[in-house]
Amino acid sequence: MANVTLILLDDVEHLGLAGDEVRVAPGYARNYLIPRKLAAKATPGTLRLIESRKAAIAARRAADLANAKALAEKLAEVEISIAMQATEDDQLFGSVTPRMVAEELNAQGFSIEHNRILIDPPIKMLGNFEAEVKLHSEVSAAVKIWVVRG
Repeated sequence: MANVTLILLDDVEHLGLAGDEVRVAPGYARNYLIPRKLAAKATPGTLRLIESRKAAIAARRAADLANAKALAEKLAEVEISIAMQATEDDQLFGSVTPRMVAEELNAQGFSIEHNRILIDPPIKMLGNFEAEVKLHSEVSAAVKIWVVRG
């Protein structure tokens, strides 16, 4: 099957950065990248448009990285407590999910999406644990989680 050549207009995780020329499947281009204005067909006009936006893209990328680093420093100091029901031997009925962690972080004033939180291995016992929060492609932070009997 033939691939389609596109120019990325915005950074796309696991694909490339804004201004990169990529080859993707036609369905991915037609159904995801182009409707969301993440990419455009590789034409001379698109290449000129990207060249004119290079400085703005670089400035936005640097600002995003600086914001992510600042947020990572704040998150490193945060400890959250999640109350869960547990058995006599401290096994949880269920497990602590990234959505629960995101809700606790949002309650403390951080705006973190649940799909950016990685809990590996799953938390299924009472105790002290850490979760990784992916803030940027180059920056991640560890959040301390206390799971207590609720």
